[in-house]
Amino acid sequence: MQLEPAAGDSVDVRAALSRLRRASGLPVAFGGLLSGAGRYRINELAGTETAVLHGLDILQGNGLGGKAVALSRPLAVTDYSASSVISHEYDAAVAAEGLRSVLAVPVIVRRRVRGVLYGALRRPVRLGDRPLSAAVEAARELEQALVLQDEAARLLSLTRQPTAAEPARWEEVREAHGELRALAQRIADPLLRREMLAACGRLATASAKRPGTEDRTGPALSPREVDVLACVASGATNAVVAERLGLRPETVKSYLRSGMRKLGAHTRLQAVIAARRVGALP
Repeated sequence: MQLEPAAGDSVDVRAALSRLRRASGLPVAFGGLLSGAGRYRINELAGTETAVLHGLDILQGNGLGGKAVALSRPLAVTDYSASSVISHEYDAAVAAEGLRSVLAVPVIVRRRVRGVLYGALRRPVRLGDRPLSAAVEAARELEQALVLQDEAARLLSLTRQPTAAEPARWEEVREAHGELRALAQRIADPLLRREMLAACGRLATASAKRPGTEDRTGPALSPREVDVLACVASGATNAVVAERLGLRPETVKSYLRSGMRKLGAHTRLQAVIAARRVGALP
């Protein structure tokens, strides 16, 4: 079974390749993520002159990238086509692009290889510590982006599960809502971010329409005021809210005060209850 990369994955891979080129000084970078069992598809290119590498499936153990995947560590060769330490299934594609010195770094998430990034030169030069370190750092940043994607998918799956008939699960849903809103600020892909915020809106609306809740129009809270109240609802202190949302504690206090004023609340608890009553929070 083949796995097509999600749109957000492509955004993150492109960002990682851009960082790799910028920090390493290597003019060519390419890479891709897991597309099937033991198979990694090159679906993003940067600095290439042809499209010959695009769509290439790298099998675990084959070529430089496949060997890096199999060993779960970075590798480099000075002259790809002449190297005696790798197999040569992909020589034709590498030669067509004119690549000679190549490095490959596996992308590892929770001990599982999820992709591979490459950097390359069109002349045979021994690649030193600087390009290798830059490639490893780009891979680490991509790993963190994929962790965020995984967490977003987990939380979104919670929002799609039926809850109206299960009052006891609303606390879990409320926690997911707060985590989703905080996580959305760290997601690079705008489509996924919009999906996450839309899910948050559906949760809040569903909560407001539950039996026994008051259905009325509330004040227009800003997105950041809702973000802060969602964190406060989970019991977070202002310092923790600031860390989650990437804000200063003073800014958190300002958003909290303005939200409380709009809701007519005098305490944090009153603000959370009022926000739930008017459908701003689940």
